[in-house]
Amino acid sequence: MTFKKIIFLFACVCFPFLAQAQDYDGYAPETLLIDVPTANVLDKYQASFTTRAYADGSVMESLDFGVIPQINIGFSLAVYELIGSSDDIKVLDPDFQVKWKLFDGNLYLPAIAIGYDGRRYGYNRPSDEYMDDRKGGYITLTREIFTPGLNASAGMNLSDFDRHDLYFFMGMSWKLSDLVTLLGEWDNINNMRDSRFNLGANINITPSLALAGAVRRIGRGDENERILQLRYVTNF
Repeated sequence: MTFKKIIFLFACVCFPFLAQAQDYDGYAPETLLIDVPTANVLDKYQASFTTRAYADGSVMESLDFGVIPQINIGFSLAVYELIGSSDDIKVLDPDFQVKWKLFDGNLYLPAIAIGYDGRRYGYNRPSDEYMDDRKGGYITLTREIFTPGLNASAGMNLSDFDRHDLYFFMGMSWKLSDLVTLLGEWDNINNMRDSRFNLGANINITPSLALAGAVRRIGRGDENERILQLRYVTNF
């Protein structure tokens, strides 16, 4: 990995702590459960910085911004085998994401958003392929159900526009308190073998800073994966 790439990654990770900005004064909306997108978006002039550590010592930094009302844009960069003792660190191709909230929802209808998410996970160096492909273009619906704090999201996505394979996803978040939110999702639903069942929890250290832990691909034997994620939200 070149010196310039190291400096770029370091800047991505440290920028939220160096930026001259005010902390967000309320709990940040859940724009993403674990891998399942919700219909929530960041407010205008909000920024979210997410660092995810996952399989093979990989780390991904994602930056998302509320540029205009109801529209978020962002990009992400992952480094393979950054954590650990490997001397053969690889910076993966950067990806981008965008989301547009079409409808805020009401008493009878859920909130609706469309977007594109280019993030991929589970990089394999010998084959230069990913275990989990990008979500690609998607539509997602979110609403509170049954009891306050219990939110459900569901939608569908088209990962590869050339193959035209349609996938579905669903997930739920249950806010037990201002401190803890439980997460569960069934993602990449096209056939049982390729679908993923994920469970996790968010711990809100402050309204602006949240620590999340999750297990992905539950029931898939050696493919099970544990992740740790830190998210910081601020105004700019």
